[in-house]
Amino acid sequence: MSEQILLIDDDALLRRSLAFTLERTGYRVATAATAEDGLAQIAAACPDLVLLDIGLPGMDGLDALRQMRRHADLPVIFVTARRRELEQVLGLELGADDYVTKPFDVEVLLARIKAVLRRYRTTEQPAHPGATLTLGDLLIDASAHTVQIADRPIELAPREFDLLHALAQQPGHVFAAEELLSRVWGDDFYGEPQVLYVHIRRLREKIEADPSQPRRVLTVRGVGYKLAVREA
Repeated sequence: MSEQILLIDDDALLRRSLAFTLERTGYRVATAATAEDGLAQIAAACPDLVLLDIGLPGMDGLDALRQMRRHADLPVIFVTARRRELEQVLGLELGADDYVTKPFDVEVLLARIKAVLRRYRTTEQPAHPGATLTLGDLLIDASAHTVQIADRPIELAPREFDLLHALAQQPGHVFAAEELLSRVWGDDFYGEPQVLYVHIRRLREKIEADPSQPRRVLTVRGVGYKLAVREA
């Protein structure tokens, strides 16, 4: 069965034209003009991906994403005319997978949809089954998708786990941002590199004693990031 996309946008013309294009591409499409209607549809039948506008009447897209994240882990791409960097960062921190500004090239949007869906399918499968990494006081069980620091469980979102696991493959090695994006988000990632910086910050907030002075995930200025091993 083809994957279903929910398009939430108050622009009726855009809903009709984009839904037509997505259906011709092979997706099943549902639409909503408000966040409230979109959330109701998600509760009734969870789609495979949501295209979400920020500037909606009533509840805006940012609040809608907060509501979605409380009940479901599904891929979300912001499609919006708002270009302010602050909102882009906030959207990514809330868990949006990508961000496309209007007007957009339909082929670019289709490529991003395909890439995000592929990343989610990959994330749902255990990475490196049976592989356990012990790095000082850090224990990463890839088959169980769990992390412990000094025997204390650490709750990580799937993308945060993938990022830590990628760094842990070569402790002490400096990964360029482009290399981490390729390893974690895939070679066909079309989004902004800013998504990496946001996830690095999130990861530090969960595994560092003091995220403002990290001692595990280190920045090598002008080069990239590396994982430092802390002894047990």
